[in-house]
Amino acid sequence: VQLQASGGGLVQAGGSLRLSCAASGRTGVMAWFRQPPGKERDFVAVMAGYGSNTYYGDSVKGRFTISGDDAKNAVYLQMNSLKPEDTAVYYCAAQDLANYYSSYDDQAGYDYWGQGTLVTVSS
Repeated sequence: VQLQASGGGLVQAGGSLRLSCAASGRTGVMAWFRQPPGKERDFVAVMAGYGSNTYYGDSVKGRFTISGDDAKNAVYLQMNSLKPEDTAVYYCAAQDLANYYSSYDDQAGYDYWGQGTLVTVSS
């Protein structure tokens, strides 16, 4: 399975962006992670339980929303009220259907990764 992320760009603080991630085949749990410049990659959001459960990193709660389209094997990340500290390369990740790893914020549990899309938020 290959993941293709898109939708990144340059936006002013307070603005919005919507990221998309398309999978070439069926997957399990899908999530977003991000890696700010010079920092480690961190958990952003996950959609599990066939879309019935969503979880967010503390820094994005109330501003970001993860959603999905099973028919398109896709997951989206709506990002509102963006801040300069949201600047990062955003990666989508997915678990294989044959695997299930319940520690959703642990990168080790994901089998497939997209190439990343850069989001830059200017102040």
